[in-house]
Amino acid sequence: MLGRLSLRARLLLGVFSLAAVGLVAADLATYSSLRSFLLDRVDATLEAGHGQVERSILGDDDGRRGGRGGAQDGPPRRGGPPAQGVDWYQLRTLDGRVVQAGFLVGGGSPPNVPADIDIPATPSGRVDPERHRYFTVSSTNGSTSYRVRAAVPAQHPSRVLLIAASLHDALATLHRLLLIEILVTLAALGAIAGVGLWVVRLGLRPLREIEGTAATIAAGDLSQRVGRAEPKTEVGRLGLSLNSMLTQIESAFQARQESERKLRQFVADASHELRTPLASVRAYAELFERGAASRPDDLARSMTGITRESERMSLLVEDLLLLARLDEGRPLEQEPVDLAEVVGEAVDAARVVEAERPLELSVDPATVIGDRDRLRQVLDNLFANVRAHTPPGTPVAVGLHRVDGHADLTFADSGPGLTEEQAARVFERFHRVDSSRTRASGGVGLGLSIVAAVAHAHGGTAETRPTPGGGATFVVRLPLAP
Repeated sequence: MLGRLSLRARLLLGVFSLAAVGLVAADLATYSSLRSFLLDRVDATLEAGHGQVERSILGDDDGRRGGRGGAQDGPPRRGGPPAQGVDWYQLRTLDGRVVQAGFLVGGGSPPNVPADIDIPATPSGRVDPERHRYFTVSSTNGSTSYRVRAAVPAQHPSRVLLIAASLHDALATLHRLLLIEILVTLAALGAIAGVGLWVVRLGLRPLREIEGTAATIAAGDLSQRVGRAEPKTEVGRLGLSLNSMLTQIESAFQARQESERKLRQFVADASHELRTPLASVRAYAELFERGAASRPDDLARSMTGITRESERMSLLVEDLLLLARLDEGRPLEQEPVDLAEVVGEAVDAARVVEAERPLELSVDPATVIGDRDRLRQVLDNLFANVRAHTPPGTPVAVGLHRVDGHADLTFADSGPGLTEEQAARVFERFHRVDSSRTRASGGVGLGLSIVAAVAHAHGGTAETRPTPGGGATFVVRLPLAP
């Protein structure tokens, strides 16, 4: 049942219940304490007036009123003032026969005293404190109650003297107290309910704000955050945690969107790059079907074109396969590689390919752990990038240096350089500085992507910087072998 209630309702119900139990317990304790106090005071009054009533009814020790061992059957002769606080008396024998009875002051309905009162008698004349008792009875007409004291007189052990005091004033006080307690308790519970509702609403306000923020986020706005999130309160700490989680979710969602965008772009670019050589192969095949087989010149042209375009497609597919494997995190060869030797081999090959380009080489000994063939591919791709985007004869400075436990491989050219936007996207797949996609611009835009992917697979990084005086500098940083 409670599980179906809201948190606010459960909190209010709990506070109200605890307050109600506490107030009722306090009221019962107060009522019981006052009732006991009032009865004790009436009992003290009866105890104080018992001797005076006994002397008035039974006489003094010499028996001047009723003689020794006896009592008059008529009403008492009031030789003095009545006992203070005693309203009624009754004298009876031990077997319950009433000898005398009546009101000492005023009148009214007498108490309804039972006939059997258990007070043991003793033959001694000494008053025994255990030989009396107190009890409460109602009046014969039920209009009020009496407090009765029953005792065996010391000089008349064959008699039982009962004196009673009306509890009208005490009961009126208790009734007034009960009414006040009810009114105060109701007022206090009402105030507690009102204050509790205000406090609970104030405390749950941040939760309602969190609920609203969550609804907004569920509608698609991931930029929303929980307001007033502070570490001082439980709800504030919850808000901080939710904001941190939302930041991570937003970042992951943006990364997913960016990944999907790159995937779509990747598929579109790969399709575009494959479409051109496929179209060329189809054209050469159609040329063959139109009779090139019977013309030696056209036949050689067709076969050469098909072979050239097939090689281009093979290179493209191999590059895509390499990038896919690196994306999957497939392990590369892990062996010590003398990076200075690999750089020297790549520089020698570049000088053979383009003898007119000045190459400056500065190499420090450096050994890394990795795949020698892939590291050589990094160097070849960087040289290919230089040849594709700088005029022939543009100087290139190649350096390999040890810096803070890493091997920094740098390629600095003096070409046209890169803009900030181009530098930010230069390592993206199929991205080319020349967006015209003419074959004269060189490549399909996967060379630098492979450089970055291979560097990352070796635990390193790849970045680009502007060359002082103009041009672009590519830096590949790899961790040195232990």
